[in-house]
Amino acid sequence: MQLSKTEEQVMQLLWKLDKAFMKDLLAEFPEPKPATTTVATLLKRMKDKGFIDYKLFGKSREYYPKVKKSDYFSKHVNGLIKNFFNNSASQFASFFTAETDLSITELEELKNIIDSQIKKQQ
Repeated sequence: MQLSKTEEQVMQLLWKLDKAFMKDLLAEFPEPKPATTTVATLLKRMKDKGFIDYKLFGKSREYYPKVKKSDYFSKHVNGLIKNFFNNSASQFASFFTAETDLSITELEELKNIIDSQIKKQQ
């Protein structure tokens, strides 16, 4: 299951805050702030999808993420590789390094990350 773009925006705020009441979330939005009812609808959908939950404090709900940001991002990247690069990580890496404006320093950093991962797996 996936989040819509606006749901992802709310999710990013929850990951940042770790847990938040409605007023906390609204405070984090840039101007113009969305209506409270809009955010409430998004939160309900996100709860129904299993991405968040809440604890009741009287009539107030404190929302928190049930899905880690790294898990969500990993699933997205794997889906991207599967759907657009024939499930080939090397095709993805080739496209990523050729089609982005990475500096030599950034490419060297990527190489070091890959070399480090190879060493871990050996």
